[in-house]
Parts: sequence; structure tokens; C-alpha cells
Amino acid sequence: MTARILVVEDNRDNMTLIADILSSFDYEVLQATDGEQGVEMANMEKPDLILMDLSLPRMDGWTATRYIKANPDLKHIPIIALTAHAMVGDRERALEAGCDEYISKPINLPELTTKVAQFIKM
Repeated sequence: MTARILVVEDNRDNMTLIADILSSFDYEVLQATDGEQGVEMANMEKPDLILMDLSLPRMDGWTATRYIKANPDLKHIPIIALTAHAMVGDRERALEAGCDEYISKPINLPELTTKVAQFIKM
């Protein structure tokens, strides 16, 4: 069975890059461009993993993560924060919001694919 990954990212270039990389590993990629759409798609699609940008329009990724993790039907879905927020304390803030892992931008592709594979195997 193909793992399904929801990518919540508002930057078109980042979305294309991430989707192309994940597709090349035979993952099914679902796409949302803002936090509200990310929460809606998580509810509808129940993906195996969510990659969440934290700086998003309409609802930021911190809030979207809290909504997803507060839902008993979704809280088991791992969320990896993908963010340009790379200051001291940002990783801890992402984890406190409910993210299971944190990757800073610009995205290191080997790190991304390794962490995705680790969470998909769980």
C-alpha cells in the first residue's frame, strides 16, 4: 500500500520540489496551500504523514497542528514541521505545538527523505 503524505505549503516552488521528491519515492502526495485547507484535508484524507509549513496564510501551521493533534481521529498522524523558523527555540515551539519532528528550510533533501521514511515505517 502506498503511503499518503499531506504537504501543507504555500510556496509553489517548495511545494513542487517536495511533491516531486516524494513522488519519486512512490509516495502519494496530497497538497494544501494554507492552514485551514491543511486541517480540512487531514480530516477528509487521513494521511499517513503531514509535512507542515509553519508560516501559512489563513491559519498558520502552529495553529493547524494544534487543531489536528486535538482531534482524536487525527492525533496519531505524525507531523513534521518544515519551516524557515530556525531561531533558538523555534524547534521547541514546533514540538510544543504538536509537531513530531522539525526540518528547517532551505530543505536538505537527504534529511527530508530520511525523516519521512522513518515516520512512514512507524
